[in-house]
Amino acid sequence: MAGGTEEQIRRAAVHLFATRGFHATGIRQLAEAVGINSSTLYHYMGTKEDLLFAITQDSFRRLIDAADRLSPDLNPQVRLCGLVYLHVWSHATHPEETAVVDNELRSLDGDRLAQAVELRDRYEGLWASVIADGCASGTFAVQDPRIARIALLQMCSGVAGWYSASGKTSLRDLTTTYAQMALSLLSCGRDYRTIERLLDDLDLQPVVAAAWPESAI
Repeated sequence: MAGGTEEQIRRAAVHLFATRGFHATGIRQLAEAVGINSSTLYHYMGTKEDLLFAITQDSFRRLIDAADRLSPDLNPQVRLCGLVYLHVWSHATHPEETAVVDNELRSLDGDRLAQAVELRDRYEGLWASVIADGCASGTFAVQDPRIARIALLQMCSGVAGWYSASGKTSLRDLTTTYAQMALSLLSCGRDYRTIERLLDDLDLQPVVAAAWPESAI
């Protein structure tokens, strides 16, 4: 079925782009990974850049849709913990896809690059807004909110490079620990159990299930 073939192509592209890089991945390699010929591959995906663009758009929209479900009425501390949870969860459970988006965005050209950057900036703007609200209310204290935002995103994205579900750290412990570290970075430290209860009260599993229905856990 077409849908099945398209999904196989997408998965193969994510794996190859993440492990070999976009420019080092050839059409023939993609076709061989799926078990089809190059002409059939073009029929389903168009160009290689078409495929990369679709992957980046889908990934950013999932993150934005999930983050938008956090109520703006929540206080900055709770909203930040929610953003950290969603970002860490997505990078821990989809390491190759998030690596492609984080590392290969600049492989896009022209209008497609502009569209991808616009989505990225929209997502990062949600983090900037929470940090700004927290600083304005006195909940957070940082010298430079922009640097704090960049540092937090880099820290949370890094789990894609090392986390394994088969390792010693559970996903629950991972997201809780990162939320605790994020608050500490913003001079709003809380103990581990407090963060754990806060995330339990947020109940983000329905948010995760809506954004990533194929792999919510």
